[in-house]
Amino acid sequence: MKKLFMSLGLMLITSLTFAQSPLPVGRTQLNAGFGLSEYGLPVYIGFDHSVHRDITVGAELSYRNWNEDWEGHDYDRNVWGISGNANYHFNTILNIPRNWDFYAGLNVGFDVWNSPVGYHGSHTSGLGLGAQIGGRYYFNNKVGINLEVGGGNEFSGGKIGLTIKL
Repeated sequence: MKKLFMSLGLMLITSLTFAQSPLPVGRTQLNAGFGLSEYGLPVYIGFDHSVHRDITVGAELSYRNWNEDWEGHDYDRNVWGISGNANYHFNTILNIPRNWDFYAGLNVGFDVWNSPVGYHGSHTSGLGLGAQIGGRYYFNNKVGINLEVGGGNEFSGGKIGLTIKL
């Protein structure tokens, strides 16, 4: 019986040690990098704040610029985006080590499409809803790399970047 309790205790300590949230409650991390889009190469900067051991909320600012050929004319276009997101992190439920972070969530954002005079294309500013699935690998207690795929909003293909815990 003593061995059973010792084994259960050791298992509990091990699971608490290795399957902890990568971002403790009340902590914030910064994210920055590049995205994928059919309209230019977006750059972004944002943050995530942990409100529960498995839930973060955050915001993001993005920018992209490209040239578009419309009806035989070349137009310089750009888009600014601002969005908010909420993510559920699967580390606790899946017993994932804290140097890894796997998450999924929803986002809502507003894009401001700037078009030059004379452009009559179909892209306009507006509200967008989206979803994302992503992961991070932390090299140490402060710095990691992130990869995210999603759809329906600013980064319809995905993004890659660095994460820094504050």
